[in-house]
Amino acid sequence: MKVFCLNRRASSRMALAFLAFCSVVMARDLDQDEALRLRQQGVILPLGQMLQQALDRYPGAKLLEAELEEKHGVYIYEVELLTTEGVVRELDLDATTGQLLKDKED
Repeated sequence: MKVFCLNRRASSRMALAFLAFCSVVMARDLDQDEALRLRQQGVILPLGQMLQQALDRYPGAKLLEAELEEKHGVYIYEVELLTTEGVVRELDLDATTGQLLKDKED
């Protein structure tokens, strides 16, 4: 019975490692040249517009980081803010539509 439990644990760890690997592979950061090209082609909205939308959700917040990523074929602005309460928030905004996809405490 112990062997079964050990194998089950090992399988669970392997599954978690595989999921973590897949999530890394499925997201890629875009460099500034690619972002500029997408913006000029009208594929994505301007970063400034997305930053303003994020900052409007948390008045007085400070921008910590912003990056453009592609996840599962969707362009996403990932924005990290430090709120006036000292809480770090991570917002994901669809770079094509501006829709808020995620807003969580980081």
